[in-house]
Order: sequence, then structure tokens, then C-alpha cells
Amino acid sequence: MPDPGRLPAALPLRWGRYPDRVVLGLALLVAGAVAIAGSNVFVLWLAGLGMLAHAAGWAILPAAGWRRIVAAAVGTPLTLLLLAGPHYVGVVVVSFLAWLLARHRPARVWFTAVFPAAGATIVGATAPPTGGMLPALAIMGAVLAGSAWIAAYLSSGRFGAASGRMRSRQRPADS
Repeated sequence: MPDPGRLPAALPLRWGRYPDRVVLGLALLVAGAVAIAGSNVFVLWLAGLGMLAHAAGWAILPAAGWRRIVAAAVGTPLTLLLLAGPHYVGVVVVSFLAWLLARHRPARVWFTAVFPAAGATIVGATAPPTGGMLPALAIMGAVLAGSAWIAAYLSSGRFGAASGRMRSRQRPADS
């Protein structure tokens, strides 16, 4: 299994470097979601810019084309629900699943979406409806980052039996 920070051999890039595109794509995804969450009826242009940035983040992220299209088509419109306030932070779970799809994570690590779902349930139930969006997004950002790192670690093959291969000891050769 490839290292999570390296380009998979089957995914040649047409432009840019792999780490640069991951960082830029992630920055646009986060900036777009924050812009959408921070907008209201008086600054709807900010929601529009946030949608553009979010979709551009999915487009820049290095992945197979169909994975980016699915992630953008599902994640970007659902991010608009963040306009309703911190009680709707659960929609970021769908964006996290789209992240796992776009990052070519195997299905065996998709259970890590339980952590953002639990975090969204707790944050959504405890955050105040007014003025609670920034702390809610900060908490969910930390939960999402931790879950993404766990998924990357489990999919890297360095976890022993979790990689689907049993680690066996080599027998000494007969001399």
C-alpha cells in the first residue's frame, strides 16, 4: 500500500506536484466551508465565493476524475446547510466521506466516519444557535483532521493485520 503522503503509482498528474495540490485543495475546501458558514442574507456573495472555493478545492485535489466529480457534486451543495447554524454541522460527515473517496482510501477505513458523526451530534446538541458557529467549526475541524489521519494511518499498511496482510516471522534458514 502506498504511503498516504505520496502519489499512488496509478495516478499520474497532468499538472502540479502531489503535495502542493493536496495542501491547496484542502485549503480551498476549508476556506469555502468557512465562507459559507460565515455568510448570511446580507452577504450572500460570501456564500457564492465559498461554493466556488469549495468546488475548486475538490477539482484541485489529486484524485481520479470521477472521484472528484462525485465529491464536489455531493459535498458542495450539502455545505450550504451550514448557513442554518451550528446545529447542522453534521453535514461535514458527508464531506469527510467524500474526502475518503477522493483520497482513494479503502472501504475498510470508512468506519472512521463514526468519529465526525459523534462529534457533530455532540457539537450540534450543545452549541448555542447564535454565535456558536466558529467554535463548532473549530471543534469539528479538529475531529475531521484526527479522523483523516487515522484513516490514512490504517490504510497505509503499517498497522499490521489492519492492512489485510498478516505479518509473519521469517524462519531462519537451515544451515
